[in-house]
Amino acid sequence: MLFKIRLGLFALFKFFKTPEDAMTKLHLFLAQAAPATPAAPGGASALMQLAPLVLMFAAMYFLLIAPQRKKQKEHEKMLTQLQPGDEVVTSGGIYGTITSVKDDRFVVRIGDNNAKVEVGKGFISTVVKRADAA
Repeated sequence: MLFKIRLGLFALFKFFKTPEDAMTKLHLFLAQAAPATPAAPGGASALMQLAPLVLMFAAMYFLLIAPQRKKQKEHEKMLTQLQPGDEVVTSGGIYGTITSVKDDRFVVRIGDNNAKVEVGKGFISTVVKRADAA
């Protein structure tokens, strides 16, 4: 394998006599590979170059950002409506019943032995049953 690489490099150096010769041939090759195209008018060209970027941003907004913001608003609304007696599930998967509401957290009763834990408001993921529905 190494022999083939050395043989290829030797052939390459034999083909190009000097580094300047290699650069000249490279420029000629690139000029033939990409022929010059007529330039569009200046204003239309700038607009056409920005159009794909604007379309990509719009697609990202409508496909990713807007649904996530809607989901976040619904979650915040759900958190403000929670009251003692609601059965909830935390983001860790713990089922419990809210016993009291504090400024930045809930006191949740878990298990049959009335163990109580304080859970941050952002860590309540869903409501299983509302106190009003019972």
